[in-house]
Amino acid sequence: MPRRQGYALPIALVTGTAVLAGAVAFGTSLMTAAERQAPLSGSQSHTAARNPAAPANSTGTWVATWTAAPVSAEPNAGQGYPGSTIRNIVHTSVGGDAARITLSNLFGTAPLVIDQATVNTRPVTFRGRPTVTVAAGRQVVSDPVVVPVAPDADLEVTLRTPYATGPVTQHPNTHQTSFLADDDGTWSTTRWRYLTAVDVRNKTSPGAIVVIGDSLTAGSGSTTDANSRWTDVLSDRLRHTHGIANQGIAGNRLLLDSPLTLNGVRNLGGPSGTHRFERDVLSVAGAKTVIIALGINDVQQIPQEPDPQRIITGLRALTERAHAQGLRVVGATLTPFQGSTTWTPESNRVRLAVNEEIRTGRIFDAFVDFDRAVRDPYAPDRILPEYDSGDRLHFNDAGYRALGQSIELGTVDGTPKADAF
Repeated sequence: MPRRQGYALPIALVTGTAVLAGAVAFGTSLMTAAERQAPLSGSQSHTAARNPAAPANSTGTWVATWTAAPVSAEPNAGQGYPGSTIRNIVHTSVGGDAARITLSNLFGTAPLVIDQATVNTRPVTFRGRPTVTVAAGRQVVSDPVVVPVAPDADLEVTLRTPYATGPVTQHPNTHQTSFLADDDGTWSTTRWRYLTAVDVRNKTSPGAIVVIGDSLTAGSGSTTDANSRWTDVLSDRLRHTHGIANQGIAGNRLLLDSPLTLNGVRNLGGPSGTHRFERDVLSVAGAKTVIIALGINDVQQIPQEPDPQRIITGLRALTERAHAQGLRVVGATLTPFQGSTTWTPESNRVRLAVNEEIRTGRIFDAFVDFDRAVRDPYAPDRILPEYDSGDRLHFNDAGYRALGQSIELGTVDGTPKADAF
């Protein structure tokens, strides 16, 4: 049975706490008030790798089992978390007999020093050393660590930062509980910090399906720790034979970097899909298929895109870039949002025009009709009430299940067709 509720978490936390307690002297950390509501009981220069999909060795193929696109510098954490241990909890898709991790300092302004890293308590090294320095704006990939990684299970990746590091590269709104540990205790958080990928060595996996999307891919509205995003549903249906690399960012747009701000921090929706495509799709380990689920924020966010052709052209350009790397491309229609505060008849017209072109088959190798899967048949410009998380835009667990079940599995396997646009 799929472990949708993260049953591996208690075991990982107990084991991780026992090991870390004897090995790590925790220092002072800087945490936002929102993340420090209640403590929980228990518990040298390195050249950045440009492409995590490095050639595998002869004992297996490297494939991404989990990813999280770097989004922004974390608000109110300008000095990082010196002396603290970051415990990122992630949920795997495909399993393997070894793992490697990618650490990002994309939004940092100073070198990031990690002096201790583990995967499920197994020590991680970088070019044979336990300490690594990640230059500002760069990333590093670890050495392989021999550790069994179960499919469809929670995995704990711990990182210790001994010094003040400057801005923290983060992925917020994870819908997954992770932890920060310092002298005062262990604190829950819903951010992933510095960690952007876990790859596994697997001899039989066909490869990874990379999904680039927005909040509907990231799972906004889903139940925390239930692993009920539509990508999780897809992983279950594929029986965890493929890596599923979820690169969804809440607020992400296809054409524009996010104009959203919070506490003076810009680009909380991350760089546009167009700008991040090489890093977040083409460089994913074992990538074979990409699912593009972008465009609804171009339609509904301010400034709203009034010309559907610009969105269509942007989607087509991503397809061409993926085809140049030999990837199969599957696109998703844009889902309804009537009743949302941003809905207008004009924005809906743009959405429908984009969907019409997607359905012609002239943009992607194949498409999944998310619009049809969740719309109200009696009012097709809105989502079914039983799928609505409450804001008429995002879905609850039942809605994400409907999206995941609407995908014909044959669409995510095959070879790309020749470009003829």
